[in-house]
Amino acid sequence: MTEVRSASCGSWHSPISAELASGNSLRLMQPRACDGWIYWIESRPSEQGRSVLLRGRPGQEPQLLLPEPFNARSRVHEYGGGAYAVHAERVAFVNDADQQIYLLADGAIQQLTQAPGSRFGDLCFDVIHGRLLCIREQHLADEPPKNSLVAVSLRDGTIATLAQGHDFYSSPALDPAAKRLAWLQWNQPQMPWDGCELQLAELTSSGALKTVQRLAGGDTESLFQPQFAPDGTLHFLSDRDGWWNIYKVTGAGIDAVTADTADYGLAQWNLGMSRYGFDATGTLLAVRSVQGRTELIRIHAGEPQVIPSPLTQIDHLQVDGDVVAMLASGPHTPATVYAGLATQQALRRSTGLELDAAYISVAQAIRFPASDGELVHAWYYPPCNAGFRIPATERPPLIVKCHGGPTAMNGDGLEPRIQFWTSRGFAVVDVNYRGSSGFGRDYRRSLDGAWGIKDVEDCIGAARYLAAQGLIDPERTAISGSSAGGYTVLSALAFHDYFRAGAVYYGISELASAMTDTHKFEARYGDRLLGPWPEAETVYRERSPLYAAERINCPVIFFQGLRDRVVPPDQTERMVNALRGRGQSVTYLTFPDEGHGFRRADSLRRALEAELAFYAKVFGFTASPTDPAQSS
Repeated sequence: MTEVRSASCGSWHSPISAELASGNSLRLMQPRACDGWIYWIESRPSEQGRSVLLRGRPGQEPQLLLPEPFNARSRVHEYGGGAYAVHAERVAFVNDADQQIYLLADGAIQQLTQAPGSRFGDLCFDVIHGRLLCIREQHLADEPPKNSLVAVSLRDGTIATLAQGHDFYSSPALDPAAKRLAWLQWNQPQMPWDGCELQLAELTSSGALKTVQRLAGGDTESLFQPQFAPDGTLHFLSDRDGWWNIYKVTGAGIDAVTADTADYGLAQWNLGMSRYGFDATGTLLAVRSVQGRTELIRIHAGEPQVIPSPLTQIDHLQVDGDVVAMLASGPHTPATVYAGLATQQALRRSTGLELDAAYISVAQAIRFPASDGELVHAWYYPPCNAGFRIPATERPPLIVKCHGGPTAMNGDGLEPRIQFWTSRGFAVVDVNYRGSSGFGRDYRRSLDGAWGIKDVEDCIGAARYLAAQGLIDPERTAISGSSAGGYTVLSALAFHDYFRAGAVYYGISELASAMTDTHKFEARYGDRLLGPWPEAETVYRERSPLYAAERINCPVIFFQGLRDRVVPPDQTERMVNALRGRGQSVTYLTFPDEGHGFRRADSLRRALEAELAFYAKVFGFTASPTDPAQSS
């Protein structure tokens, strides 16, 4: 029996080292079912973040398909997605180094496209016409990037433009007979989760488009994942009723397939996202988010039926005949690639870390009212370690986590980097502040014009709620976030005096330059979150933490990749210099080979160790002697 000792929070010895929590974890992406196989991409920290393609079947060891130096990663919209497609064991993929399309067949790899300056993503086979359908993003000197929907010949790699003139395209979907093509398109300042259009075209025998028509969408209707059923009926998701529900196109118009107060769709940050599909019988299988947790759904006789599952965070579902591919996690299960629906069979876990349940802190859903009465959603993780208990005279320190986006959502699946903290005696609250997706359109749009205000209020509100319950020490609170979440951290520290420490991962400090110097996909994101530029220039300045740096009165640690094109290093360096100029305690760590979102094992380990050492110094505890943070 494990001896349980009383010890100061933060000092608990944990079996989860920084290396196990981060560097040992894979990032799994977009599994696909094809011809009885499940394919997926995994980013490997141990290989400097190289994204490799694998395939597997239940009961078999996964097969590695891409040898070094190939790296399957698209950079369309910077965030990429849809970096590969499969048909009859023939694989097309985008190679990160040159962003060109390559073909893998019978173990041999050959380059298909020769288009310098172009990036490709959202790959889709059109075998009948001997081509790939995909999104092309051209980066030419002294010109803004140009996006289009194109066809790439499988014979010689020649590129034919199918649709152009809009700022963005995504989600090409071909009907089973290859006679119709559907896709999504939108223009700035819209983001796809604000508003986009569904287009449908008939195809000539040569594959050219004819009779193109707009079926749905607009500036105030967000659409997601057009897909044809086996019988040729076009389906798609729309939030026209306030939630992302499933619709189908019939001869009489557009009919609702579901009408739930739940989100079947997601914010389309990446290409190639999938949340539903059709099995061999034509039955629709889907995923929906309800109050932050996901459910597996079978649509039978027009009625959604819940399929029982321990998986509560399903990020991706794709179907091919009788084979279902999923990427999912649960409170005791890390992100895993699964085959199957009613019975899920694990093919690949994101981490080899095996934890006794006595060391796992299970997320508790909490809701609390904001100042205007809106209910805010968050996940609370209490300290948990089989060998330790909190002293009777102490309450645990709290780390408030705020996700990026800000239009994103965090679920309750097992995340080793959260368990790293809770197993050491920290409480963690992961806040899905107003503006997060997964809770309906009204909640998502609640942040419009209020970025830097409502998200900050909600993070502070979560800490105050837990303090009022006696669950945390209000004098030992820290806030940590990355990218847009890093902006929330800095805003909380600059415009409020609640938190005692802040950890900022590649965060925005000055809004005007962040919105005007960023990549095309997010170049007008601030129009809805803050106000149109330059008309709202005063708002951009008033809400920029950089110009209120003198009001930050607690230690801050910064982490910045020097190859970051989304939030350039200048954003962090200006803030660091402003704080240092007034004598504030600042720690600044740079990562020369990292971009936006760290991928390398050494970077992930180093950042986690440094954040632990930072909190130990600020909150006055001594980390366990076996923790690398103490010995480095």
